[in-house]
Amino acid sequence: MVLAASPYFFPYPDSVQLGPLKLSSNLFLSPLAGYTNLPFRLVVREIGGVGLCTTDLVNARSLLERRPKALKLIETRPADAPLAIQLFGAVAEEMRDAAVIAEAHGAVSVDINMGCPVKKVVKIGGGSAMMTELAKTAALVRGMVNAVKIPVTAKMRLGWDDDNLTAPELARALEDAGVAAVFVHGRTREQGFGGTVKLTGIRKVVEAVKHIPVIGNGDVVTPQAAKRMFDETGCTGVSIGRGAFYDPWIFKRTLEYCQGSPTATGRPLPPEPSFAERVRVLSRHLDLMIEVFGEELGCRMFRKVAPWYAKRFGPCHEFNKQVVQVATRVQFQEILENYLRWRQQFLDANGELQVRYQPAPLVASFMRAPEENLPVQIAVPKGPVEVW
Repeated sequence: MVLAASPYFFPYPDSVQLGPLKLSSNLFLSPLAGYTNLPFRLVVREIGGVGLCTTDLVNARSLLERRPKALKLIETRPADAPLAIQLFGAVAEEMRDAAVIAEAHGAVSVDINMGCPVKKVVKIGGGSAMMTELAKTAALVRGMVNAVKIPVTAKMRLGWDDDNLTAPELARALEDAGVAAVFVHGRTREQGFGGTVKLTGIRKVVEAVKHIPVIGNGDVVTPQAAKRMFDETGCTGVSIGRGAFYDPWIFKRTLEYCQGSPTATGRPLPPEPSFAERVRVLSRHLDLMIEVFGEELGCRMFRKVAPWYAKRFGPCHEFNKQVVQVATRVQFQEILENYLRWRQQFLDANGELQVRYQPAPLVASFMRAPEENLPVQIAVPKGPVEVW
């Protein structure tokens, strides 16, 4: 069912404001544990269209203890700006002091994770568990807001489950506590990453707050899905996580789509990047992984990244079975060259992928029939989140 036009429809802006922070775009890169590290953020920024990127979620206590893994998660450079650092934890003093460190590190905002559904985070009172104790959570947030000069934002879900949809009430409490914006994933903690993102739930949060921006999130995998979320929820911005791994160009393409003028046949959709462009960016991503993490670790981490690019290559099993063993840059080039030769059998006379081998269009859960929605998971390295 398509919702009626929202009375809060937000004409596509040239910029968006989070407290004193003015951003050039209202599209955000969501934190995705194990993936939204410095190399990927730089890839997305080089393509363009993103207004603000956020780090992987960082354990506040680990940051206070200056553990190497936590410090690596917040590693940045001038080209990686503006940057938000996302923190998770449940101890008010630790979250406050970690926010101060984030500010000193150059973050332009601090985001609080109240949405992660995974047990390792929830069992310590972080992530989605923060949605169940509104007064305690508001007090924690107020302490962070008072401790730093940069904006503090919060990422939440619609609630713990369908019987406890606390997001509107929590958003009001957080606004009173001083947050500059809230990010809302349109699923409950119980849903994980399966089922349908509920745009009506995001819209209720938009209607609940008085002044702060609400940023919608969840299953935005195409420019059309981003526009649907804008139109039906009235959200000020859209935050994209998994969709950026299918399509790191999604921010640029969404800006072009939403800002473009409709024609007699509808709003023109910017074309997907060519195969050659996908290969170029894939190779650039590996170069950055090696630059930031070293060749051995960078290649090992890249084994989880490369198959996401390959999902839009067409036939790719020959590539995937080799790239998950890549250990050096030279080996990757050999794998790529072998794959390009193998892929030729699926091309037409013009060198384009034959229609029958082209990947199916991506469709957001809230734009599919209910029976088509199946759980989707992304395996990530061991850490605070095992599946995101």
